[in-house]
Amino acid sequence: MGNRFICMTKKDPKEVTGSRSKRMGSRSQRKLLVDEELLHRQALSMALQQSQRFEGSMSRRFNGGNTSSRFNGGNTSSRRRNLSDPFSNGKQLSEFLESLKCKKIVLIHGEGFGAWCWYKSIALLEEAGLVPTALDLTGSGIDITDTNCVTTLAEYSKPLIDYLQNLPEDEKVILVGHSVGGACVSYAMEQYPEKIAKAIFLCATMVSNCQRPFDVFAEELGSAEHFMQESKCLIHGNGKDKPPTGFMFDKQQMKGLYFHQSPAKDVALAMVSMRPIPLGPIMEKLSLSPEKYGTCRRFYIQTLDDHALSPDVQEKLVRENPPEGVFKIKGSDHSPFFSKPQSLHKILVEIAQIS
Repeated sequence: MGNRFICMTKKDPKEVTGSRSKRMGSRSQRKLLVDEELLHRQALSMALQQSQRFEGSMSRRFNGGNTSSRFNGGNTSSRRRNLSDPFSNGKQLSEFLESLKCKKIVLIHGEGFGAWCWYKSIALLEEAGLVPTALDLTGSGIDITDTNCVTTLAEYSKPLIDYLQNLPEDEKVILVGHSVGGACVSYAMEQYPEKIAKAIFLCATMVSNCQRPFDVFAEELGSAEHFMQESKCLIHGNGKDKPPTGFMFDKQQMKGLYFHQSPAKDVALAMVSMRPIPLGPIMEKLSLSPEKYGTCRRFYIQTLDDHALSPDVQEKLVRENPPEGVFKIKGSDHSPFFSKPQSLHKILVEIAQIS
């Protein structure tokens, strides 16, 4: 009887160890989740301070202008706030986000990309209480239009223009344009300036009046004429004897130009998702007027390890067509939504809450 009792109650040492390990693992996992939530709240708290300086990931420069939120002069930095300052409290943070007049952020992808490239930014912005929307431009992402049929910037930008047309009269949005998507943002600013609260150019073609998006890439790709005659990546959708309709870099070129600092999983996603780039829209000169385009608030985000649009070219764009504010992301390739998503997120939130 005693032996049976012992046999029934005595546990295998391995089972005891396994059970203890599970309990310890569960506690460790809960602690990690709590720590992660705390860090996330602290990061949001820091991001929502207008005078915050994010060391090591970005810097900002504001140009003089006619709004009270602008700083005069060149490079500026501001004092860091203590994490116990106002927005470390979740309720206060939520109340502050509720007070933002414009929480809708429309994300416009660059050449060859689609709405899919913003998946990290969408998740982060939603967690911050903002309302992001990513659009597929015509012939991009999952849009079924043949890219060879997209010949004008108006056609390419139609999903964005349709979105703005359907906005309620009293609503405004923040536009974010990546790379050639910046030309679509500029086009939209000329069409519907009253519906755009702010325009953010992310390593983008922030062109001047009568300039072509392609001209911005001339240093990397050569003149438009040379590119049209010599490039090996051109696509002749209407036949070899007709002018080219688009282009697409091979995978190794794309990796070197766009993704050399990006995680391998994101590069793999891009390799199966990138689509040909319609040639007509980037060869079209934009007509931008001071009365429309010139009334919108513009901000530029520079990527400082960019192989597709070099930091020097980005600096030239900012110098020739000065925006209200300039932000910089260190260590980012041409796809900061992959390579530096947190740094990009902090800047987007900071710009969103500039009054």
